[in-house]
Amino acid sequence: MGNFVWKVLGTGSAVVAGIAAKKVIAAIWEKAGKDLDIDPNNPDSPIVEAVLYATVAGVAVGLARTMATRKAAQFYQRSAGHLPVGMDDSGKGGLPPKPAK
Repeated sequence: MGNFVWKVLGTGSAVVAGIAAKKVIAAIWEKAGKDLDIDPNNPDSPIVEAVLYATVAGVAVGLARTMATRKAAQFYQRSAGHLPVGMDDSGKGGLPPKPAK
């Protein structure tokens, strides 16, 4: 499997997960009796609701995208026999080494 396959797989799974998370957040927000027309950027929206919505949506979308990308990388690794280019298996997230003192 090549780098192109990983880009499509990783990006596609993250996008789909983000869309799904937004739909789940909208359903939960509506079940809680909140207005779906909330715009956190609108100064006329109540600040508490705007901050709460932005926080919940940000965490949910970020978590969904992270988990989807991890699962896509796991699938890629099983299929190709190695992690995608740019990912290492040291668990450090590809961070550069610390400079010597």
